[in-house]
Amino acid sequence: MSDAGTLTRSDLSDAIHNEIGLSRAECSDLVEAILTQMGDALAKGQNVKISGFGTFILRDKTQRIGRNPKTGVEVPIAPRRVLTFRASQKMRERIAKAS
Repeated sequence: MSDAGTLTRSDLSDAIHNEIGLSRAECSDLVEAILTQMGDALAKGQNVKISGFGTFILRDKTQRIGRNPKTGVEVPIAPRRVLTFRASQKMRERIAKAS
C-alpha cells in the first residue's frame, strides 16, 4: 500500500500480480476493466454491490435551502445525485477488529 495510507490502482494491480501471478500488464488491465464496469454501471444509474465488501448506492437529493454559516444568508442548494457507500456486515466486523 502507498505511504499515504491510500490503496491505489497500482497497489491493487500489484496485489493481484503477487497473489495470482499474472503479468503486471494483465493485472493492470484487469483492475481497469473492473473499475470501468463499476463506473459505467453507476453512470447508468445502477447501484453496485460487491458481496462481502459493500454497496455503492446512488441517491437523488432534492433542492433544499441552505445557509451560509458566515453571513447567515439563505441559499438554494440545487438538486443533485450523490454516491454513497454502505459497508457490508462482514466488512464492518473486519474494520472493528482492526481498530
